[in-house]
This record gives sequence, structure tokens and C-alpha cells, in this order.
Amino acid sequence: MITPTKLRTGDEVIVVAGRDLGKKGTLRKIIKNKNKAIVTGINMVKKHTKPNPEMGITGGVVEQEAAIALSNLAIWNPGKKSKDKIAYATDKDGKKIRLFKSDNKEIK
Repeated sequence: MITPTKLRTGDEVIVVAGRDLGKKGTLRKIIKNKNKAIVTGINMVKKHTKPNPEMGITGGVVEQEAAIALSNLAIWNPGKKSKDKIAYATDKDGKKIRLFKSDNKEIK
């Protein structure tokens, strides 16, 4: 089942549960059908790669980001310096905008 999310690619997020608790990063990709996301610098895993001379890939152990559950992420509010929730409102032009719930400031 696909759960809708209010987070978007490029959002600054903080991890609220799991091994990387308290770490911050930027949301790079959302995998909707698995309810997971890729965040820069979060959930780093080691991947063993084979060398491929045709593509210029040297073999060895590469560290990369693995997917993390969306339920373990919250948006980071730089004004309050804490995690926050997302609310919606309409601006004067009738356009839907996202706001931080605690201080009603627009999410850039």
C-alpha cells in the first residue's frame, strides 16, 4: 500500500528513529511504491562491486546511501532548530503552499 507523504525531494530532513537517529540530510529521492526515501549521508552501507573495464569501474568496496523508511523521517525546521510537521494553506494568489506547523512559516 502506498502511503501519501508531504515530504518532497530537496527537503532538509532529520531521522527520528533507527540507527542514524538525530542525523540530518537532504532528501534525494522518494521511492513511493516501497514508502522509502534516499537521503544524503544517511543509512550508509558498503556495497562490493566487480570491476568493469569497459565502463571504467574499478572493483572494490563502495559506500553508498540505502533507502530509509519515510516513517523514520521528519522535516527539519531551521527557524526552530527542531523537527516539525507540515501544514497546507493557500496564498493570496490561490496557490497551495506548504508551511511549518509550529510557526506557520513557508517551506522553501
